Amino acid sequence: MHRLKELTEAKVYIIGDEDTVVGFLMAGIGSKDGLGRTNYKIITAKVGKQEIEQTFNEYKDRRDCGIIIINQHIAEQIRTAIDLHSGPIPAIIEIPSKEQAYDPNKDSVTQKIKVLFGET
Repeated sequence: MHRLKELTEAKVYIIGDEDTVVGFLMAGIGSKDGLGRTNYKIITAKVGKQEIEQTFNEYKDRRDCGIIIINQHIAEQIRTAIDLHSGPIPAIIEIPSKEQAYDPNKDSVTQKIKVLFGET
């Protein structure tokens, strides 16, 4: 019962470029917890792979994280960390950005489904 309550109160976390994150914030997705931690991270050219991966792992390990939305071109930079995540929660959703088109062949969820159905 406790886990069910956690899932119904789960949050969406966003890792993306400025346009993507601002769009989700305008839709009301943004939040800040009692420790001042937000559920979003804007990735600019100055943000390195290590910081992106650290943010991803921090979000993934939060008990209230139900979904992580990440721009696909950013996910490509930390593909190993994303592929190592095997649990259903949080769900990792890769989306396109304004600058980069979506490629289903790079999406980790699509790849896992193909493996499941023997379409490697």
